[in-house]
Amino acid sequence: MAEKRDYYELLGVSKGASDAEIKKAFRRQSKKYHPDLNPGNKEAEEKFKEVNEAYQVLSDPDKRSKYDQFGHAGVDPNFGAGGGGFNGAGFDFGDIFGDIFGGGFGGFGGGQRRNGPRRGNDIRQVIDITFEEAAFGCKKKMNIQAQEKCESCGGSGAEKGTKAETCPNCHGSGRVKTQQRTILGYMTTETPCPNCHGEGKIIKTPCHSCRGTGTVRKNKLIEVEIPAGIDNGQTMQLSGKGEAGYKGGPNGDLLLTIRVRPHDIFVREGNDVFLDLPITFVQAALGATVQVPTLDGMVELNIPEGTQTGSKFRMKGKGIPYLRSKSRGDQYVTVNVEVPRNLTSKQKEILKEFEEDKNYKQKKSFYEKVKDIFK
Repeated sequence: MAEKRDYYELLGVSKGASDAEIKKAFRRQSKKYHPDLNPGNKEAEEKFKEVNEAYQVLSDPDKRSKYDQFGHAGVDPNFGAGGGGFNGAGFDFGDIFGDIFGGGFGGFGGGQRRNGPRRGNDIRQVIDITFEEAAFGCKKKMNIQAQEKCESCGGSGAEKGTKAETCPNCHGSGRVKTQQRTILGYMTTETPCPNCHGEGKIIKTPCHSCRGTGTVRKNKLIEVEIPAGIDNGQTMQLSGKGEAGYKGGPNGDLLLTIRVRPHDIFVREGNDVFLDLPITFVQAALGATVQVPTLDGMVELNIPEGTQTGSKFRMKGKGIPYLRSKSRGDQYVTVNVEVPRNLTSKQKEILKEFEEDKNYKQKKSFYEKVKDIFK
């Protein structure tokens, strides 16, 4: 008879490993060698048996203590007599393989119990607001459809004057255990009770309003407070504004995605606002004080003499407020000098007086460089 391998070595853990570490290692090794994932592989099948045998011992405090003290002889009455030592009898693999395979893989049970309180579903909606509403915040009323607790039965699902009864098949647990013979011996699996469908209770007289579900779909009007500084695409989470919980569970949340309508003249980047401002040729050449639109209204801006197209001016604190803060971004104004059209003969004659190179430093510098290149 081949010598048995050390159980800790089989699972790949140290002798001082915690229960959680042993369970995690067992999941990993079981999935690796599971027969359903290695069809026809005898070696994998044997490894699978060894891994399960090791876990049966190391997951039991009493057996583990005896194994640590006496080795295989302390836990296997057949050790040294040719016995296999592992039969799987009474060993519940439901939660192990439910975690590995999501419940329902290879016949192993698992999955969450359905008869306890459960959180209600979240509701996702989109709300449209203006540029200014996003900048300074606002209150909005909106209609939403949601599953609400049934008023007729108080959420129990049973007709008024009656109540749900404990399922006689599972005695209220919502789960039933069965044993089946496998390559490892007898294994216990746990599945939802077919009599109550995993609820643990049976409603013989369902509520006429909700038909036994405990909730009814309703339209409701809610008021939402949009915070100042929120941006396009951001999502607000309104706790408890979603659908009703099940059997006393908490309500879900309302997840509200913000959609900001574009502005006619302002563009937002982060918490800064950008604006293109047209000015006249005369204003650019001689300088001027002009009126500039901001989110706070019209504000004066000084345009220096000789301002060029594309010049950018910063207006500190005239941007978007930061969320939950008194600070604000800035506004940046880019000026575009508009060249006059449809000039009179007199206006043209006046403008020709500016043709001297001394009035155009950039032009003069450019052509001096050109002259040097092509001389």
